[in-house]
Amino acid sequence: MYIKMHRRRVLVLTGAGVSAESGIPTFRGKDGYWRNLNPAKLATPEAFAKDPGLVWEWYRERRQRIRSAQPNPAHAAIAKLAQHAQEFLLVTQNVDDLHPRAGLPEEKMVQIHGDIFVTRCAQCDFSQGEHPPSFNYGVAGPPSVAPAAYGVAGEREEEEVDLPRCPRCEGLMRPGVVWFGEQLPRSELRRVENYLERGPCDLVIVAGTTATFGYIIDWALRAIASDGTLVELNPEETPLSRFATQRVRERAALALPRIVDELVISRSIKL
Repeated sequence: MYIKMHRRRVLVLTGAGVSAESGIPTFRGKDGYWRNLNPAKLATPEAFAKDPGLVWEWYRERRQRIRSAQPNPAHAAIAKLAQHAQEFLLVTQNVDDLHPRAGLPEEKMVQIHGDIFVTRCAQCDFSQGEHPPSFNYGVAGPPSVAPAAYGVAGEREEEEVDLPRCPRCEGLMRPGVVWFGEQLPRSELRRVENYLERGPCDLVIVAGTTATFGYIIDWALRAIASDGTLVELNPEETPLSRFATQRVRERAALALPRIVDELVISRSIKL
């Protein structure tokens, strides 16, 4: 089967399985547990209200682990695809910075579950947290200054207070991610909707996600409309599988570079 790319309008959706190949644990399975605690029970407003210190400790360790990780070939392949598509949008469920560090421009990316390196007030709308210098340094890693040395807004991690307070209202600051039970950010939802409303996609790739959230399936199906191609890359069956034009039962870091290379060379993909 060939995917014709005469217009080359592309949507890519990625989940935790893509980041897992860089050594970042998913929430599911025993490898995702932290100190014998279920991360799904830490990533909630209730957990933060009960023990904000514990939640912050977990997120600081997660930030450190992400800073120490490197983008994998799947991240690089997606960035390459974005360079060659006439229109491109990545919607990722991952809160890490591996996609932009692989070279994907931020304007072509939506982090629908937030950004772990942003800190925002739990009471008002104040937020802060820029990625440190040399943020977009690609797959090869940082040239000189390791981002692991930095915390929110470029501060040294060891200088962060245990429970950061909002400079406006003195409320507790929290990680800028979407927790279980919370609504998706309106601004990011609008960006996805704007892209879908501009027209159907020739190609939709869904990689490394269990597709348990209904909006992932909804966006994928709306994007392909009547004649687009939907490719699912996941080692296991998911709720999206029955809708996919083609199912690739491989890890994204193995399959995506091959698919993108064939697409770029021939302007069509044979699967």
